[in-house]
Amino acid sequence: MQKAPLVRFLDRATPPHIATLILLSGMSAMVMNMFLPSLPNMTEYFQTEYRLMQLSVALYLAVSAILQIVIGPISDNMGRRPVIMWGLGLFLLATLGCIYAPSAEVFLVFRMCQAVIAVAMVLSRAVVRDMFAQDRAASMIGYVTMGMAVVPMLSPALGGVLDELFGWKANFWALFLLAALTLWLTWADLGETAVSSGKTLRAQFAEYPELLTSPRFWGYSLAASFCSGAFFAYLGGAPFVGSVVFGMSPSELGLYFGAPAIGYFAGNFVTGRYATYFGINKLVLWGSLANSLGVLVSLIVFWAGYGSPVSFFGLMTLVGVGNGLVIPNATAGMLSVRPHLAGTASGLGGAIMIGGGAMLSALAGALLTPSTGAYPLLYIMLSTSTAGVGAIAVVYRRERRIGLRRAPE
Repeated sequence: MQKAPLVRFLDRATPPHIATLILLSGMSAMVMNMFLPSLPNMTEYFQTEYRLMQLSVALYLAVSAILQIVIGPISDNMGRRPVIMWGLGLFLLATLGCIYAPSAEVFLVFRMCQAVIAVAMVLSRAVVRDMFAQDRAASMIGYVTMGMAVVPMLSPALGGVLDELFGWKANFWALFLLAALTLWLTWADLGETAVSSGKTLRAQFAEYPELLTSPRFWGYSLAASFCSGAFFAYLGGAPFVGSVVFGMSPSELGLYFGAPAIGYFAGNFVTGRYATYFGINKLVLWGSLANSLGVLVSLIVFWAGYGSPVSFFGLMTLVGVGNGLVIPNATAGMLSVRPHLAGTASGLGGAIMIGGGAMLSALAGALLTPSTGAYPLLYIMLSTSTAGVGAIAVVYRRERRIGLRRAPE
């Protein structure tokens, strides 16, 4: 078993403390969902339509996907530390733009700029892969994201309370302060973990085909994308279901909205504890099945006429369990297909995952109306989660064909 390197908190000469990695990953999750209970009030504040404000989710995810394509190669070339610090600095400026935006359109522009926080999520995973081999990396990523899961568990509830007490802008002031803290902690604790490739940035981008021609990279990437796609559709549609279909207040919606994060925490705990025992492929398969089961049961409950906030949000915990099993293990798998391209693989895999999430989030928001209820959202989530099972089956088939278990192709 690989020995864990010595870690001293706030010492850049040693590997980063897990608290730093958790906060970096958690920032991305908080930015994504903390303000969602405020969407109805933001719609009223800017005197616009809900569908326009809901684009703050889809556009954010779309820009995040584009950025992740370039973040990986840039960090492989320039290092993890400077890219993370520049990203956090730009995020602070974008957040001020959201706070002082005079119109919904200007707000959406700065909201898209906030997507630069993707550097924190992408590169915190790459930092782990820099230090550990595949199964150990999956375990470490599981522990990091298990801690990170506390953030989306609490942030929607906190966002709903802040909205009711101080208005929607309080959410963005909270994000600004947390990002400032994260920037300081990164400066103090995160040294450089990447080994310079010695290649130009152009040469780094030229290596994308090496990943894109790997069936195993696509299998892991699509498994993560389809599984998380169900969750991103939930992000786009659940605020509407809660506020319009069930008539919930922002604070009540925020409390229920974090239900998937409870499952996500549990799934990541299992990953952190058992990834090295069961192997990543089994956990990805089990997670994809749990994801599908949660959505299917919820849909059956609605068909039977018993749909309620408790059934809808409660069964989303299984979606969270699925994501907690799939994402860290599939991520470790995709980063291990070509270990010398870990940053590039993290960015490209993240772009595939987030890009698909952006489309699904927008689709869920566009299809939901008071007359449709929650059905369009549940159909979308069931389709994507089922496709995740097929994606990991591709990996199993490929590994049987080439006789692989743990080694890269």
